[in-house]
Amino acid sequence: MRLSSLLAAVLAAAMSAGPAAAIEPTPVTPELIAAAEKEGLVVWYGSEDLQVVTAVAKAFEAKYPGILAKAERSGAERNFQRISQEYASNIHAVDVVTSSNPGPILYWKRNGMLAPFVAADLAKWPKGDRDPEGYYAVDCLTFAVAGYNTRQVKPEDAPKSYADLLDPKWKSRLVKAHPGYSGTIVTATLAISQRLGWDYLEKLGRQQVMQVQSAVDPPRKVAQGERAVMVDGAEASAFQLITGGAPLALVYPAEGTPAAPLNGVLMKEAPHPNAARLFISFLFSREGQQILVDYGFRSLHPDVREPPGRKPLSEIEVLRTDPEEQEKAGEEIKARYARYFGT
Repeated sequence: MRLSSLLAAVLAAAMSAGPAAAIEPTPVTPELIAAAEKEGLVVWYGSEDLQVVTAVAKAFEAKYPGILAKAERSGAERNFQRISQEYASNIHAVDVVTSSNPGPILYWKRNGMLAPFVAADLAKWPKGDRDPEGYYAVDCLTFAVAGYNTRQVKPEDAPKSYADLLDPKWKSRLVKAHPGYSGTIVTATLAISQRLGWDYLEKLGRQQVMQVQSAVDPPRKVAQGERAVMVDGAEASAFQLITGGAPLALVYPAEGTPAAPLNGVLMKEAPHPNAARLFISFLFSREGQQILVDYGFRSLHPDVREPPGRKPLSEIEVLRTDPEEQEKAGEEIKARYARYFGT
């Protein structure tokens, strides 16, 4: 399956109904750079891994030494709550947000909280992967993958499917992230419930699963040997650990693997709007996208280089969700999950 086709399907339902004039990409100009340098700061709330958020911020500062990039990493759900609290107190601190949950993106757009901006390199993106009105675009993609510790589990004994995780031998040996914290896991939970039914998740909840917050946590727990198998975890984080020599192998379940696109937006009340536009331009540039790919994310930029050894997308059975349906079902997903997993 081609990545462009995948993400086009994932985001197609999120586009606004009715005709809308296309927003043309905006190049980086000396005037924009000068205005951004005058502001001197950009604040980014990202839900990517801490390492990659930090790496992108540092690379931006190296390219534009007159501008400080303050990057703060947290789960998509926590970032949404934080921004809601800040705005309720009339605090407008954040400029740019990247979210692994489409719900906040749609909410912000619907309530007039976003500013349209299309970076120059987005002209290379499939139309289905950026809002035609210019309010958001997919800045990267990750999968919620399963996996196991290669020192604790032999390949022939490792689970090959979600159904395998219900085997009694995995009781008290599983780790899973939480949709109340992670946008990736909101997506994954909805995708799994649609494919296998909520009764599957209810049964999984009886397996005495170690519960962690972020999608970046299960790969770490498995790599450290605290649990033998992860139910879900950010593919990008797992790639980083494997590259570092961690005893971790990934599993793309036979029933399919949930895909989680992350979208980047410019807040309408951004205190540093020019620096924000320059930062978004960098994030979507080949240079910025290569950083994301090197850290384990998937990119839509046609000029990035994929590291060798990764499972090709054409070999992955992808589970997709409708963003608008996901937004509407968000609270129900969290409530049912808490009931089944006791947290």
